Amino acid sequence: MLLTVSGPPGSGKSTTAALLAEHFDLEHVSGGDIFRELADERGYTPLEFNKLAEENDSIDRDLDRRLREVAVERDDLVLESRLAGWLAAEHADFKFWLDAPAPVRGERIAEREEKDPVAATEETRAREASEAQRYEEYYGIDIEDLKIYDLSVNTARWTPEAVLDMLTTAVEEYDADGDEGLAPVDLDVDF
Repeated sequence: MLLTVSGPPGSGKSTTAALLAEHFDLEHVSGGDIFRELADERGYTPLEFNKLAEENDSIDRDLDRRLREVAVERDDLVLESRLAGWLAAEHADFKFWLDAPAPVRGERIAEREEKDPVAATEETRAREASEAQRYEEYYGIDIEDLKIYDLSVNTARWTPEAVLDMLTTAVEEYDADGDEGLAPVDLDVDF
């Protein structure tokens, strides 16, 4: 089984993906962890590395290629990244989009990174705008177009455990044969 968890920074992707992986006994692969490792290896903060990626498309393309290979070549995992749903679109059994209002996400990021919440929210908004522009430029992906996702959840409304319950129920109750009426999504994207 391949599950993807996507969403903006601070939406609960990492927490939810880890819980899903544990619940279904799957491996968890995090694009954010890989991005932060790449940034750290090169002596940058994630925000600085994100800015560098604006000028050097090989950073994003390398990360996305790696994640795409994971999605295509491996089974029994939860793939988590902003683009995970797109990267694994035709291979994923279920694609989730998580979100929350920017101030909520900023608070979460501030807590985890020990930052001022207002600064974290501003940095997150800048990062999101930068990434959205690059996704459109590189791949023609409108990150705000959620039609490829099977389920979208506002994580500000529930605890991580409640979100996990919703997602596991969705996976367990999913009827793979019941999608005949859905229009196919054109995923002519070259990673």
